[in-house]
Amino acid sequence: MKEKDLRRSLSVLPIGTVMKLTSLTARQIRYYEEQGLVSPERNEGNRRMYSLNDIDEILEIKDYLSEGMNISKIKKVYEQRKQDELNNKDTHKNLSDEEARKILSDELLNVGGLNYKDVKGNNSF
Repeated sequence: MKEKDLRRSLSVLPIGTVMKLTSLTARQIRYYEEQGLVSPERNEGNRRMYSLNDIDEILEIKDYLSEGMNISKIKKVYEQRKQDELNNKDTHKNLSDEEARKILSDELLNVGGLNYKDVKGNNSF
């Protein structure tokens, strides 16, 4: 994870600061949490602490609501996004060293114009 991404994910902002940054009430922000749309961390005193990423999500929810979407529809959008991320992870499996070498070799041969077929359709190597 890059330093910038790591810093954006640190939960250091109390709900009062989030209220000022988003122009939402504490009740609205807590409602988004109750609905599972945002998940702030808790500090030792059990107070909600938000990250910059949480604020981005809250502002996105606010935008969806202003566009006329309801909470149920927003939940579906988030569920679909999570499902898409899972599907992308499954399709991008880790390659073995042998598979990576084969792909690299094929690409180098193709780029170099060395991968040609003879008249019978056989590789000429």
